Amino acid sequence: MIVVTGAAGFIGSCLVSKLNQEGFNFIIAVDDFSKIEKADNLEGKTIQERVERSEFFGWLDKNQEEVEFIFHIGARTDTTEFDRAIFDELNVEYSKEIWRRCVNYQIPLVYASSAATYGLGELGYVDDESQIPQLQPLNAYGDSKNEFDIWALQQEKKPFFWAGLKFFNIYGPNEYHKGRMASVIFHAYHQIKDTGKMKLFRSHNPDFKDGEQMRDFVYVKDLLDVCLFLMNHRKNSGIYNLGSGQARTFKDLVANTFQAMQIGPIVEYIDTPEDIRDKYQYFTEASMDKLRSIGYAQPFHSLEAGIEDYVTNYLVPGAYY
Repeated sequence: MIVVTGAAGFIGSCLVSKLNQEGFNFIIAVDDFSKIEKADNLEGKTIQERVERSEFFGWLDKNQEEVEFIFHIGARTDTTEFDRAIFDELNVEYSKEIWRRCVNYQIPLVYASSAATYGLGELGYVDDESQIPQLQPLNAYGDSKNEFDIWALQQEKKPFFWAGLKFFNIYGPNEYHKGRMASVIFHAYHQIKDTGKMKLFRSHNPDFKDGEQMRDFVYVKDLLDVCLFLMNHRKNSGIYNLGSGQARTFKDLVANTFQAMQIGPIVEYIDTPEDIRDKYQYFTEASMDKLRSIGYAQPFHSLEAGIEDYVTNYLVPGAYY
């Protein structure tokens, strides 16, 4: 029996599907199931039981002997939300309760952290646990993720295996419900489909030309492979980056989206809004040496291959993973 929190969301629902593909059908899906816009993400998937997020701890206390693994993917992920109390409740305190139960019940745990913890990258993007207390996230969401990472590292009592994964810019199927928080590729596809062109932010940094701001974009299918590797590996606990390890420009991303749609590229540049200009990241790139050092050897999708698969097999037909 495997628990997936955030199971109706983008990454959680893809993970449920991947687990089903690998023969795991005793899945406990935990989420706030009142959000009907996410319902299609779980359509057709094999799930043993759906448990409301607010009722999960009582459920786990009763059923802990049957639970073999917990993937804690659920979180409040809106980077434009400023109410820190929401993040404290859902991203920090909720995660602490899961951690404590994994300690008490000897359940291994993988949880979602975020590259938002790195802020402007003043210390680089290396998953060195000794640097985590010095990181300076740029928003309340990043703060909440970093706060839990720091707390986890400070605990004397830890699950016998645990891993925190700092997700970089994840894209892929099942993000239809995410609105403005969906990936740039999702928005590029729809903007190109609706207008025949794509708008990108101008650079306000002399070191970067327009459209050459860079991010580490990682295809969700690669993230799923890492999650299954860790579930089977169950040693080398710690906090790990999860990106492609290869920064690419927004210009590359858009060009590949146009190509996958078989449309000639037309790109326009607009000013970055002033309210986010001082918090805008011009470069992110995950150091992936730490994950590789514990034996993860699978290659990651190139941006070209990931976009081609996502656009052709999911966005165009409106399909789910």
